[in-house]
Amino acid sequence: MAALDASIISIALPKLEQSFRTTMAQIEWVSLIYLLALAGCIVTFGRLSDILGRRPMYTFGFCVFLVGSALCGAAWSLPSLLAFRVLQGIGAAMLQANSVSIITAATDASRRGQAIGFQALAQGLGLSLGPLLGGVLTHMGSWRLIFYMNVPVGIVGILSAILCLPRDRDGQSHPAFDWAGSITLAGMLVATMYVLKEGFRPHSSIGVTACIVLGIVLLGALFVTLERRHSSPLISLAYIERRLIWLGNLSSILAFSVMYAITLLVPYWFVHIEHRSSAIAGLLLTTLPIGMALCTPFAGRLADKWSQQRVAAVGMAVAGIGCVLLTLYAYRTPIFLCGLFCIGCGVGAFTPANNARVMNATPKHDLGVAGGILNMSRTLGMGVGVTIGGLSVELLTAALGQHAVATAYRGSFIVAAVFALVALILSLVPAPTSTDV
Repeated sequence: MAALDASIISIALPKLEQSFRTTMAQIEWVSLIYLLALAGCIVTFGRLSDILGRRPMYTFGFCVFLVGSALCGAAWSLPSLLAFRVLQGIGAAMLQANSVSIITAATDASRRGQAIGFQALAQGLGLSLGPLLGGVLTHMGSWRLIFYMNVPVGIVGILSAILCLPRDRDGQSHPAFDWAGSITLAGMLVATMYVLKEGFRPHSSIGVTACIVLGIVLLGALFVTLERRHSSPLISLAYIERRLIWLGNLSSILAFSVMYAITLLVPYWFVHIEHRSSAIAGLLLTTLPIGMALCTPFAGRLADKWSQQRVAAVGMAVAGIGCVLLTLYAYRTPIFLCGLFCIGCGVGAFTPANNARVMNATPKHDLGVAGGILNMSRTLGMGVGVTIGGLSVELLTAALGQHAVATAYRGSFIVAAVFALVALILSLVPAPTSTDV
């Protein structure tokens, strides 16, 4: 549900623009502000759940998300909708920061890949099916249905969390929370997401973008300084400096960049190049999440029995092959759909294997923050994928001319394939020894 709301809103933006009688540049903030709240809070809530307990934080996240969704559906103006989307994003951060860590704590290492596979399936389907479901709901009625549909799901989630999730507080004393590090990291992530979403567009000011990037660098340096001095840091630098941890999160960013670059570009290809309807484009795009749905649970189980590293690498190889098929057979719809299916299968295989590999290398007291970092990497990957996908089409079109728009799209598919290749290479880096970082 939390992942779904990150992508479902995109199809409703034109109706929101008409409803609030505003411009597209302003209405895009409905999507952006949710991602900003999610990225800025997710690691903080991961650490708070390590201290206060994952079960209460997860359950409270459902409550916040439900209230935020109901208020979004009742919004009377664009400013009110933006404020309620922030609340919704905060609730989503509480949910996503805890999902992987709860599963990790509840399963032994021999079955963790399979368990995380089902969790990755839920998030991947939510992110991928958002535009299609959003189109159906807005076609059936008002854009408000997109938000109201979360209310009954949220009620079921709250009850399930209360009745089913195990208690995880151990009665030990709580370390002091790193508020300074939390605020600094949130500011750095919000600025990063803003630059990814807005900073590289043709109309953006180069000076403003450069200043924001400089601010990100300075905030990063301040964050490292604060974490080294704090007795109980938000993120242990010794943890994230471990080779397996930062490689796993970096390859996760690249994998989701591939997925979201393709998710952004393919509907435009069907509509603008092949002149299909939006409904048909959305239907054809579901080939990708179908591949993910079929592959993810089995890939998690295979990772447990075979090798998490190999399954992750094979997944990115399959995703890269899918991107190449989109490029070479763009006008042959059956093969094009096979390419989409391969991308879904590839990312679906990579995600549970990579996540299980990272979580298995995480100490128990850091599970919450580790899950938050993994989900943050996915959110950053979404921003990178949308930015790279759109920017590559714009740059290639400018270089080749308006008559070569189709070639520009096919070139962008190759860019996605390169990202998949880099993620494949990172996945093949051998696991470090206990003394490596």
